[in-house]
Amino acid sequence: MPKQTFHNLSVEKQQILLAAAKKEFSRVPLHEAVISNIIKSSGISRGSFYQYFEDLEDLFFYILDEHVKRNSERFTIQLQKNNGDLLETFISLFGSMLVEFKSEENRVFFNNAFLNMNHKVGDAFTDHANMEHSIHRRTEFMKRIDCSKLNISTEQELIHIMRIVKAVTFQNLIQSFALKLSTEKALEVYTLEINMLKKGLYT
Repeated sequence: MPKQTFHNLSVEKQQILLAAAKKEFSRVPLHEAVISNIIKSSGISRGSFYQYFEDLEDLFFYILDEHVKRNSERFTIQLQKNNGDLLETFISLFGSMLVEFKSEENRVFFNNAFLNMNHKVGDAFTDHANMEHSIHRRTEFMKRIDCSKLNISTEQELIHIMRIVKAVTFQNLIQSFALKLSTEKALEVYTLEINMLKKGLYT
């Protein structure tokens, strides 16, 4: 994660550096990216880069984490709009993510992330530990889930449902990139799989 010196930068300077990094990570996968391109595009020195981040991987996962945080915020909003319906909310979120991937920069960045994935990338997106922590603390996010629609009787079962649906969502994202599916087709396949889950998870 960023060092405090990064957070001390103005928002504008932070965005310039992050845009340069995203451009580099869109050009090539993480293991092929080079710091020299990022510091050249952002106009900072190599020494400054290491004052802000430990290394390229640190910067890459910060960008992913920020994406996950934005999606968590979207999820909470969508959950409220869907009156607590968990699976309908996942469908809504998946659709909004597909729309976001239409941007050339976003599409190439996440294509590199998904198709050159390791366990750390997977963990960044599924984030099971934080999810469980949120459930146990009964955050506002989890309170909004209408559990009366779910075929569960305990909080632990809710955790497992979230794990299952997140896994299906993640695999569908990977598939949409690997098979180069259109937005419409990717959403169609995902919706079909979620509706199949409903048959077993909904009362």
